[in-house]
Order: sequence, then structure tokens, then C-alpha cells
Amino acid sequence: MKNVFVAGHRGMVGSAICRQLASDPSIEVITATRDQLDLVSQTDVAAFFTENKIDQVYLAAAKVGGIWANNEYPAEFIYQNLMIQNNIIHSAYVAGVKELLFLGSSCIYPKLAEQPMQEKALLTGTLEPTNEPYAIAKIAGIKMCESYNRQYGVDYRSVMPTNLYGENDNFHPENSHVIPALMRRFHEAKLANDEEVVVWGTGKPMREFLHVDDMAAASIFVMNADKAVYDENTEVMLSHLNVGTGEDCTIAEMALTMADVVGFKGEVVFDSTKPDGTPRKLMDVSKLNALGWKHSITLRDGLAMTYDWFLQHQDDFRA
Repeated sequence: MKNVFVAGHRGMVGSAICRQLASDPSIEVITATRDQLDLVSQTDVAAFFTENKIDQVYLAAAKVGGIWANNEYPAEFIYQNLMIQNNIIHSAYVAGVKELLFLGSSCIYPKLAEQPMQEKALLTGTLEPTNEPYAIAKIAGIKMCESYNRQYGVDYRSVMPTNLYGENDNFHPENSHVIPALMRRFHEAKLANDEEVVVWGTGKPMREFLHVDDMAAASIFVMNADKAVYDENTEVMLSHLNVGTGEDCTIAEMALTMADVVGFKGEVVFDSTKPDGTPRKLMDVSKLNALGWKHSITLRDGLAMTYDWFLQHQDDFRA
């Protein structure tokens, strides 16, 4: 039996990883709630690893939030994320854990990175200012894994996902990302028989979206990929892998698909007086594809799966 600790098991990605690991009878999934384990406490995390015999770690725990939260609480974002990462990675090493997967974010790349963004773009330019503290923490996590690999001979890997959506997403009306925010808006407009839904911006920016079940599958695949094959497709000091579909669509295409999936019959209107944001944000996933993994859930199917889950849990999201 292999003991696998999933840090952040209640989050969108962590919960998806847990669901997939649970189907393997040879794996015992270990989790701990915030009440049971304070990941920011070095003492508590060290004791947890001492008390539990752990073979693998999925580090999916993080303090996350939208643009407003990142701007309002930059000190909390950099401090808590650095502490969580440092505590888990170091305690895993001390406890003799040889295999760990660190989950980062595509915001590690420079604001003006060439599209599609390749792994080698890391540390080549200025970050997006609104989430720089969070991005710095994630970059530090990658470099900590690489440093422990180099000095201690462990096998700690990192994956950088594109925009994720799916089960257990945040559907808060003001605080959520584009897919859950629009899904809720279209759903409520359908119930109210509204004639139109207004989407911010021109609808022209290009975005890539990955369903969280695909992200979980990719994480498990990368964790267990043959080391020789993994090392062939990465570099010692550039060891992280992008995870995405390698495909993008306009915000307008996504919004119209969303309206169709939700069953909203009114008009979708784009407010060009509102900001568009970055024109394009696409991950180069050729390295991950070369390892043998590719996404399997289309955007339409993923939106339908997410809407089914939303309908079952919508009472939890009432403002």
C-alpha cells in the first residue's frame, strides 16, 4: 500500500486528485483539514510528516484569489504561500519522502511572454504586477524543488496549469474567475427570463481552459512518469512542465458555448467600454505531450459537466 498525502484536498485541484487516487486500491490517500494541520506552521507540518509514513506528496495547497484579493492582501499571498511550500517540501525531505509534485500557476511567466508560453520563458521578464507576490511564491516553489533534487537526490517535480475550471470551483458573483462567474450569470439570467447578458470587454481576447479532471489526470501522470523519460524532456534547472490543452478560443466563443450549455436563450452582449485584459494567454504543452499525456475533455463537455455539478450545489453559492 502506498501512502499519498494530498495537501489542499478541499480545493478544486486537490479534490479532483483525491477522487482519481481513490479509485486505485493500492493507494491510501492521506488528508488533513485546516483544523487538523496548520500548513503555515513549520512545527505542525514537521510533526505531521513524522507521525505519518508518507510515500508521495501532491502539493496542491495554496492561498488563492482574484485580482482584488491579490491587490488587497499581497503580504498574505507571498507569506502564506512561501510558508506552505517551504514547510511541506522541507518536511517531506526530512521524513524521507522521495516523490513530490508541486502545483504552480501560469502566472509565473512574464506579462509579455511570447505566445504560446514555453517553459523556458520563466524568469525572462517582468511579471504581471497585480499578482506578482503570488507568482514569486510559485517560482520559489519550482526552484526549491529543483534545489532539493540537485542537493539531496530526491525526485520533486512541478506542473504549471493553465486556466482551470470544473467541480468545486468558486462561483462567488464578485470573486470568481471568468467561467464560474459567467456560468452563474447565465444561469440566473435564464431563471429570470432576461433578454440579454452583458460580458465585459470585446470578447476578442484568446484564453485556454482546462477541466480540473484533466488537470488531476495530468498531475498523477507526471508524478508517476518514468524518471529517465521525465529527465529527457526537462532540464535540471528548468524542470517544470506546462499543463493545458494547447488550444485556445476567444472569450466570445466561450461565452456563446456557455450560453448554449446553460440554456440561456437571450442575447449575449459585449461591453467594449470594459477592459479586455491580456490579448492572448496560451500554454505550450509540447513537452507534456512528448511525455505521453494529452487532455481528453473538450470545452463544451467540460462546461456541461461543470453545469451539472453547479445545479446540484447551487444552494451553496447563494449570495
